[in-house]
Amino acid sequence: MKSYRPSRAPCPIARAARVLGDRWVLLILRDAFLGAERFEEFVERLGINRAALTSRLAIMQEAGLIRRDPPEGKRARYLLTEKAHALAPLYAEMAGWSAAHLYGEGETTPAWPPNPG
Repeated sequence: MKSYRPSRAPCPIARAARVLGDRWVLLILRDAFLGAERFEEFVERLGINRAALTSRLAIMQEAGLIRRDPPEGKRARYLLTEKAHALAPLYAEMAGWSAAHLYGEGETTPAWPPNPG
């Protein structure tokens, strides 16, 4: 299983990449921002295998991005911490950059965050 070790790099981008540089971490955070809290919700929404999800959730807990409630036992919820909520502007910027540069002419770009409804 992967484990999280904070970066000691002098560059702040390198330090952020240590935890946020994993595709699954970015997508788990995205779905948590969109309301997912339970293990099975993440599996279903992301199509991630259980071992990979377990590993990434552990890394995210060690990095202080999510907390497990309750800490032990079944039916836990995975909740964003204040540190994770501070990433909301980054997600908005990333979505805006993607909309401006990664969609072809005539393609619809979804809003971020998506409008409820």
